[in-house]
Amino acid sequence: MSVDIGNRLRHLRLMHNLSQRELAKRAGVTNSTISLIESNASNPSVGALKRILDGIPIGLAEFFSFEPERPRKAFYAAEELVEIGKGPISYRQIGDNLFGRSLQILKECYQPGADTGKVPLVHEGEEGGIVLSGRIEVTVDDERRILGPGDAYYFESRRPHRFRCVGPVPCEVISACTPPTF
Repeated sequence: MSVDIGNRLRHLRLMHNLSQRELAKRAGVTNSTISLIESNASNPSVGALKRILDGIPIGLAEFFSFEPERPRKAFYAAEELVEIGKGPISYRQIGDNLFGRSLQILKECYQPGADTGKVPLVHEGEEGGIVLSGRIEVTVDDERRILGPGDAYYFESRRPHRFRCVGPVPCEVISACTPPTF
């Protein structure tokens, strides 16, 4: 798989409203170095690329997950939802490229007995969801509730939380979190 480093760098630089000269100054390289990389006339080492990306600032992982050429869609057919879960919990995400997005929306399906784990989840942001079908036990801090169809939750994600399907049938939830977690 070939990665167009120059095009990615140019798109990210422009997204952050940086000139080649400003990025070069921040990264401690010449602006001709930035120009050569963006035109794919030069291929930087990982260390050099990291220094340049620190000037934006953006990490290597985020840089390589960025897909600048793909237009952002507004509508998605059911078969276009991206499965990002595995095992007894299905997480079907709207959109396959959340780079630069601040919201993640999921259709979650928990098989009977499925659990996010004994160790509570904790991360930055907020999340909320509405139960479509089935029953799910949601624990936030020391508070535990069993939610059914039409019931909802909304909390700050830095509070320890856990989800568990407690009924004999699968539980479906539509959820949203910010920033994207998965």
